[in-house]
Amino acid sequence: MTYLAILLGLVLLVAGGDILVRGSVGLAQRFGISELLIGLVLVGFGTSTPELMTSLLAALDGSPGIAVGNVAGSNIANILLILGLSALIFPIRVQPAALYRDGPANALAALAFTGLALTGMIGRVEGIVLLAGLAGYLVLTYRMESGRNTPSAEMHRSEAHSVTAQPAAAGLPVNIAMALGGLVMILGGAHFLVTGAVSLAQAMGVSDAVIGVTIVAVGTSLPELVTSVIAAVRRQADIALGNILGSNLFNILGILGITAAIAPLQVPPEIAGFDIWVLLAATAALIVFCMSGWRISRREGVLMLVGYVAYTATVTAMALR
Repeated sequence: MTYLAILLGLVLLVAGGDILVRGSVGLAQRFGISELLIGLVLVGFGTSTPELMTSLLAALDGSPGIAVGNVAGSNIANILLILGLSALIFPIRVQPAALYRDGPANALAALAFTGLALTGMIGRVEGIVLLAGLAGYLVLTYRMESGRNTPSAEMHRSEAHSVTAQPAAAGLPVNIAMALGGLVMILGGAHFLVTGAVSLAQAMGVSDAVIGVTIVAVGTSLPELVTSVIAAVRRQADIALGNILGSNLFNILGILGITAAIAPLQVPPEIAGFDIWVLLAATAALIVFCMSGWRISRREGVLMLVGYVAYTATVTAMALR
């Protein structure tokens, strides 16, 4: 039953996230909101809703290890697993202008997460500060790209357009039903995933933080994995990079911020002592790889994948000692 609960939770999270995004974007388009703003905010928040609900529910249920581990593990998986696999399929071109904005933002967010993790506690004030940082980033990005045809702006517009190929086809009631239905599915999926993850941790005799940075983190990152792999197969791997950079920012500033603002988080020692440093190293490696010839090559993709396998093996070995 434990594995069934986890599987059901993952299915509901992925399907619910997709339906929620489509319904929300359909509503926004019907009310005349620009595609840039839709792609930047609605699609960004929508694709991160599975992680948000999972972390929030875990925190409220007294499992901070899953809540914090989900964010740290998702960001590690986004960089090493998803971008590594995408680069292996097709080398990723890097737009310098986009990296100059999103690279430092990702580095600062990872450093902030590290600093907070080392204190052992992420409280409501810290959560509000993280949310303020996300708001500032979104405002800055929108002002920089509004009315321009930069590669990054085009990526956000294409994200909005790809979600609903025929925005006018669905009526207002259908879009509302999709948004609400997707949210209900995500809530149900988060419940099953957290319940199953806690039961699995207890059955294996490991902390919930270990399950959080591995199974839960990879599970909630499935939408990013599917999107990035499809983009790489279509030889649009640069879209995968933009998705991951944006997702990692939303995870730390948005998900961690909202969760801590509602339910203060105690950071498990194993995450503060190991996983957070892996995240910091992975973020630094990503920026270095991006700036080395302004592309992430297949060789660098292989290094990322090897790094993720080594990370997972180390976490598993440490947990089973």
